[in-house]
Amino acid sequence: MVVAEVVTMTDELRNSCDVVVVGGGAAGLSGALMLARARRSVVVIDAGAPRNAPAAGVHGLLAREGMAPTELLERGRAEVRGYGGLVVSGEVATVRREDGDHTGTESEGGFEVALTDGRTIRARRLLVTTGLVDELPDVPGLWDRWGRDVLHCPYCHGWEVRDQAVGVLASGPLSVHQALLFRQWSDDVTFFAHTVTPPTDEQAEQLAARGIRVVHGEVASLEIADDRLAGVRMSDGRTFAREALAVSPRMVARAGFLAGLGLEPVPHASGAGEYLPADPTGRSEVPGVWVAGNVTDLAAQVGAAAAAGAGAGAQINADLVAEETRRAVAAHRDPFSAENEARVSELVMGDRRHGM
Repeated sequence: MVVAEVVTMTDELRNSCDVVVVGGGAAGLSGALMLARARRSVVVIDAGAPRNAPAAGVHGLLAREGMAPTELLERGRAEVRGYGGLVVSGEVATVRREDGDHTGTESEGGFEVALTDGRTIRARRLLVTTGLVDELPDVPGLWDRWGRDVLHCPYCHGWEVRDQAVGVLASGPLSVHQALLFRQWSDDVTFFAHTVTPPTDEQAEQLAARGIRVVHGEVASLEIADDRLAGVRMSDGRTFAREALAVSPRMVARAGFLAGLGLEPVPHASGAGEYLPADPTGRSEVPGVWVAGNVTDLAAQVGAAAAAGAGAGAQINADLVAEETRRAVAAHRDPFSAENEARVSELVMGDRRHGM
C-alpha cells in the first residue's frame, strides 16, 4: 500500500538548521509545522516509537476522532514537509552546546545533535517532544494486552469499554482516583489492591459509596480466552471475570540524551513519574531548549500535546526574531565592527577566506 511506503520514507539530514525537533509525535510535528510556516528551517528527528502505537484509534481529538495513530502522524509529516520542513528517521544519542553567546535567555552558539548512527546536525534552538515511557507493574500478560483491553486513560478508552466488567489494578497514588473515574463508564468496577498500600478509610468509603468492590491480595496473572481478556487470577487461586483492566503506569520522560546539557527528569508532584519542568511557554531551564507534550506534561492527550507543540514553536520563532533583531541593531550602530566584517567575509568568500 502507498501508506506503508510513505511511512518508511526519510528526508536527508542537513548540516544545520534553525531548529531541531526531537520527537515526531503530535507535539513535535505541530511545533515543526508552526516553525516551518514561520519560514524557519526545521528538522524533525523521529525515532518511530510513538507511545500510542498499540491503540486502535485516537480519541477526544476534534475532527480526527477514531483515526489510527499511524495515519494521524503520517498526515502530520506530510504537512510539515509541505512547508519545507524535514522529517528524518533516527534516534538522538547526545546533545552538546556549541560555543557562542549564552547570556540571558539566548544561546547563539546553538547545539550539536548527534544521532546513534553517527550523523550530526547543528541547530540554533532545540524543541524536545520525545514523550515518555510507561512502566507497568510486573504482572504477566499486562504488556501483551496494553492498549487493547489493558488500559490507563478513561478519556481515551472509557467509551470503548462502557458497560463492561472493568477491573482497576492498583499501582500507585492515583489508582483510587482512576477507579472512581472508570465508574462513570461502567457500574461494574472492581478495585484490585494488589501490592500497594490499601485504600485509606476515606478512600474505602468512597469506593463503597460508588459500588466499587475492593479485592485484597496480589494479582498473579491475567486470564485470556480467544485473544481477549477474560479475567484476573490472584496469587491464592481466586479468579475474577473482567473484560477490561485499567492500570496507572509509572510515566518517565524520555530525556537521557539531554544529560550533557544538565537537563534531567525530576519526580512529578503527583507521584505519577518523572518529567522535564518548563514554564508555561515550554521554555526549559536550559537556554535555547523548549519542551512540549508528554515529556513535560504527563497527562496530556494528543490534542493538548499538539497545542503545546504549536505554542512552543511560536515561542521559539519569537526568541529567534529577538536574537536576529538584537544583531541587526548592533550592525546598524556599528557597521564596521569585527563581527560584521567577519560575517561579510564569510558570505562573500566562503571557504576561500581561509589562509588569507
